[in-house]
Amino acid sequence: MPETTKKKIPIPKSLTEGQLQPQSEMLAVERKKGNMYIGVPKVETMQENRIALVPSAVATLTGHDYRVVIEAGAGEKANYTDHRYSEAGGEIAYEKEKVFQANILLKVAPLTMEDIEMCHPNQIVISPLHIPILSQEFIQRILQKKITALAMEYIQDDSGSFPMVRVMSEMAGIGAVLTAGELLATTSGGKGVLLAGIAGVPSAKIVILGAGVVGESATRVALGLGAEIRVFDNDVYKLMRLQRHVGRQLNTSTFNPYQIEKELLNADVVIGAVHSKTGRAPVIVTEEMVEKMKPGSVIIDVSIDQGGCFETSEMTSHHRPTFIKHGVIHYCVPNMASKIPRTASIAISNIFTPLLLRAGKVGGMEELLYEHAGLRNGVYAYKGRLTNSYLSRRFDIKYTDLDLLMTSRL
Repeated sequence: MPETTKKKIPIPKSLTEGQLQPQSEMLAVERKKGNMYIGVPKVETMQENRIALVPSAVATLTGHDYRVVIEAGAGEKANYTDHRYSEAGGEIAYEKEKVFQANILLKVAPLTMEDIEMCHPNQIVISPLHIPILSQEFIQRILQKKITALAMEYIQDDSGSFPMVRVMSEMAGIGAVLTAGELLATTSGGKGVLLAGIAGVPSAKIVILGAGVVGESATRVALGLGAEIRVFDNDVYKLMRLQRHVGRQLNTSTFNPYQIEKELLNADVVIGAVHSKTGRAPVIVTEEMVEKMKPGSVIIDVSIDQGGCFETSEMTSHHRPTFIKHGVIHYCVPNMASKIPRTASIAISNIFTPLLLRAGKVGGMEELLYEHAGLRNGVYAYKGRLTNSYLSRRFDIKYTDLDLLMTSRL
């Protein structure tokens, strides 16, 4: 066909000229906050003195239109009065049931059976999970209630670390050495040894199992007191990092049973600071090793909330913090930081507050679970499904992968 006879299809100018015109700005629309109703109950078990939110955190949350209900007297042991919470915008509840009506429940001690009875379906509960005291009945009741339960010590941040464990571990590491110094005194049943050496007298020997945050904090304090230390960990990078952080060469080793037993024979104090990412802490020291330790020596098992890394460990409390087995003093209190509740409460609050604010921005805590893999790592029960593989094996309960539940939005 000749070029002159080809038909041309006219294109309206309105379809082409608009491409060159300035376009209107499209602003991001913030998602609805959801029902951010937060409850903080009073803890009356395990001699717990901490509280999940301090008044300054409550002021921040209420300033973002969150509803925060604090049970009357919940902050007294941390030296925070109800008046301060009220002034910060929190509601003071004199009935525990009102606190448990919240969509998000924050508790610094493990749930009790009575707590579970007051919980309601689809509620999100964040609390510690002390593995040694768990029972199958406890897990079954949580599943029957169809709540979403998170263990706060297993929550990860964006970098993959455990923020709650980290801050509590710093305090536990410092407290472990100071507590050991007290227990070595004859007034506490110890053999009367001073941790620090003096002129003409050698210093005490401390063995630290684990080179994580607890181990590093304990090492710093022990070195500051002048004690002789040995540090064990299977992660050589952690051992290198520890030496770099303290700025000096240390006597370190991997978890070699022969080497551990050799060091335990002359140890005055042994601090267990081994953390598991998913379930029970591994047992590093057997009962036979403990039997060979010097009478009057001290074991501080910081890993007791995950079952303990000493075979002889049994959970104790602040009222009766120690017991003696094979002539060795055992200190196995899971909530060591409760001895310093004000500092500990501020530290816990510093972690919960940004998390709650972030949840509000994305539409609620439920939505944040979909987006935050580290938060999902803390979930062990989700709306009637057990999502922790360790608990599944321990109690022979069917396990469902949480990521699959999140994907299917069941």
